[in-house]
Amino acid sequence: MLEMNDISRVYRTDLVETHALRGLSLSVEAGEFVAVTGPSGSGKTTFLNIAGLLETATSGSYMLDGKDVSKLSDNERSRIRNEKIGFIFQSFNLIPDLNIFDNVDVPLRYRGFNGNERRERIERALEQVGLASRMRHLPSQLSGGQQQRAAIARALAGDPAFLLADEPTGNLDSLMARQVMDLLEQINQNGTTIVMVTHDPELARRAHRNVQLLDGKIATSNPFTPQADVADIAEPAMQPVA
Repeated sequence: MLEMNDISRVYRTDLVETHALRGLSLSVEAGEFVAVTGPSGSGKTTFLNIAGLLETATSGSYMLDGKDVSKLSDNERSRIRNEKIGFIFQSFNLIPDLNIFDNVDVPLRYRGFNGNERRERIERALEQVGLASRMRHLPSQLSGGQQQRAAIARALAGDPAFLLADEPTGNLDSLMARQVMDLLEQINQNGTTIVMVTHDPELARRAHRNVQLLDGKIATSNPFTPQADVADIAEPAMQPVA
């Protein structure tokens, strides 16, 4: 479904050349839940921007649903992004002057759906995330966890092929973070592919697979198993001294 081959991204100024990604190759199958981890500066955000067609690679190929999207025009990328990709951001990115219903409505208007279909999609998405009773509230009237669920509803209303989540629990306390992760797991179980960038190994463990980036390359790509323990994944256990 998502296949990157030998992707590189170089940022250049008059004096500096920065290699954000270096020959990255990654495949994500339909229905997977993949966590992307790594230290600051490892290329996570650049990877997510390229995956979401927000920017283009310097070199390499990117296939999305069997279509080469590497060399598309801005308009073509915008159309595919709007139809196939849902975004969830750490800062929610809700419009403060619009209520939750209207926030979810904004991207649907760009798609050209008529009023009845938009209303059905909005109500279904808000019901799915447990905010049907709050649809006329402003973002400022919701908790952080509720705002993130509203942002998830906005992404879901367009029936995207996959969700890209950038530190979706980064601004939440531990309880709200777990609730958001529970919701993402439910969405994934319903068939939506999810690629999530996170710095939290405990949250990453709830994905099917962890792809760790380091210096713009994939350092490891390991499936998680129910028997695996976070500590075992993060580092080997200390052996007793004889």
